[in-house]
Amino acid sequence: MAAIEERFHLTRPPQEDPPSRSVVLEGVREAEGMICTLTEGIDQEVLHAATRLRVIANYAVGFNNIDIDQARARGVVVTNTPDVLTETTADLTWTLLLATARRLAEGHQMVQSGNWKGWSPNQLLGAEVHGKTLGILGMGRIGHAVARRATGFAMPVRYYSRTPLSPSQDSEGWHPVSFESLLAESDFISLHVPLTAETIHLIGRRELQCVKSTAILINTSRGSVVDEMALVEALRNGQLAGAGLDVYEHEPRVDPGLAGLPHVVMLPHLGSATLATRTKMGLMCVENILAVFEGGRAPNAVA
Repeated sequence: MAAIEERFHLTRPPQEDPPSRSVVLEGVREAEGMICTLTEGIDQEVLHAATRLRVIANYAVGFNNIDIDQARARGVVVTNTPDVLTETTADLTWTLLLATARRLAEGHQMVQSGNWKGWSPNQLLGAEVHGKTLGILGMGRIGHAVARRATGFAMPVRYYSRTPLSPSQDSEGWHPVSFESLLAESDFISLHVPLTAETIHLIGRRELQCVKSTAILINTSRGSVVDEMALVEALRNGQLAGAGLDVYEHEPRVDPGLAGLPHVVMLPHLGSATLATRTKMGLMCVENILAVFEGGRAPNAVA
């Protein structure tokens, strides 16, 4: 924020709660540059109101919240924040994987509530992680970082990706497989795909019927990649052993069926939430805006 206030006239300081539609529309009327997050839909109406806008710096890697075609037609540059949050999000993916496998949230609640009666051989039995098969859907930057961490757990990696890894990127124990094979073979399935027309409900009722009943699903990509109603059904019916979720189909609303289910760990979209990473993301937004204002090319332009 200090870097922003040193260089720009800030028309709308960020608040803890997402801005309303009317606030967004009012804020962009005089703006030449805009920093937005995934919670703000930057569509034709917003772009029409932003008559002076030259650049939109999205405070995220994904940019499905922005109408790219409309921005391009109006000559508005759109940028994102790649790379900087890769390792942080991979760390959180493993946090969810381990917490779900070992039923950490349930154990924490048991101790904190005072309901723990002492050690028992059958108490909160979880799933093994070491040596189990990790399936990664989407082998981009974050998927690759998640796979690297699997080495320490001696986990074979199966991955399905639109763009296969080159021989120099591949690693021993990582194997490209079909989508169907990944679902059938994996003990843990971790999602790392962007939200596009093709990936909406990539994991739905049919896909969940193909997984092992002992499998655990981890989602730190986008909520709409998973059909949340189908996920609740699969968890209730024992078609899936557990789920670790950081994103949701209708954020911030979460399907009430997920609440109280065992073997489910839910976080409030914390993928990149470390002080260092969020600061770097903000500074990257500033750099992109400055580049456009100075007549150069934004280093992270997506449109």
